[in-house]
Amino acid sequence: MGALRHNHQCHAPTAISCPATSGTSLIAAIEKNFLLKFARDRRRYLRWVFEAKKHFGLSVLDYMVTSNHIHLLIKDTGPNAIAGSMQLIAGRTAQEYNQRKPRQGAFWEDRYHATAIETDEHLHRCLVYIDLNMVRTGLVDHPVKWEHSGYHEIQQPPKRYAVIDLPGLVALCGFSKLADFQRAHCQWIEAALQGDLAVRDTRWSEAVAVGSLAFVEKIKGELGVKALHRDIEQLDGIYALREPGEAYRTNFDTQNESLRPENTLPWERIAEVPAI
Repeated sequence: MGALRHNHQCHAPTAISCPATSGTSLIAAIEKNFLLKFARDRRRYLRWVFEAKKHFGLSVLDYMVTSNHIHLLIKDTGPNAIAGSMQLIAGRTAQEYNQRKPRQGAFWEDRYHATAIETDEHLHRCLVYIDLNMVRTGLVDHPVKWEHSGYHEIQQPPKRYAVIDLPGLVALCGFSKLADFQRAHCQWIEAALQGDLAVRDTRWSEAVAVGSLAFVEKIKGELGVKALHRDIEQLDGIYALREPGEAYRTNFDTQNESLRPENTLPWERIAEVPAI
């Protein structure tokens, strides 16, 4: 069982066609030139994530929206849920921004990436890693001080326009009660602030898959020829299917999260805005 981490430079959880059995993924997406530097633009991005949740059944487990990049931790819920959602979110966000300025040209970088995350203690670590994003940049000293993040929804669920699938997140993290999960989440955050999860680890944003050896080997096998020349690396008990010829770094430029082109897909493939 797994999850997808999505990064906007722009990312979708099936970035290199990770099998649906991967389950959970971290998607990363990065837009150009700090165009999300204003809070209202970050709020509009999240509103379109909410719309994707309604229209496509997107299951968002965590998120971080910064001035120039976005992380979405999502669960694959069925055919087209992720691709359709990414089309809607990125397309409408760019459309609104360009119309309001007025502005022309690309809003998002032309590639996106996803990392398959195993749903066990690796999911816990990924969740905390996302929540500490702005702490690593040095802009805040605690995730509670960055408004546009999943940390706030987890600890203080909103009555309206909730983005995070809390029942799904609680279950995937191995809890039966929300309150128990919230306490554990707080403890993970406080422990991480004192440990190495406050340092950037590129496995979470650049690997193809992260988890146990069995999980990573399973993903590699399901990818077939797409996984050729991709090696499995182990560090601190965590296995990652990495890009060829790349050694993962644990700390470098925190303002940008560059992505390997071999593990990304052209954004133009999913950038057309779907009708809703």
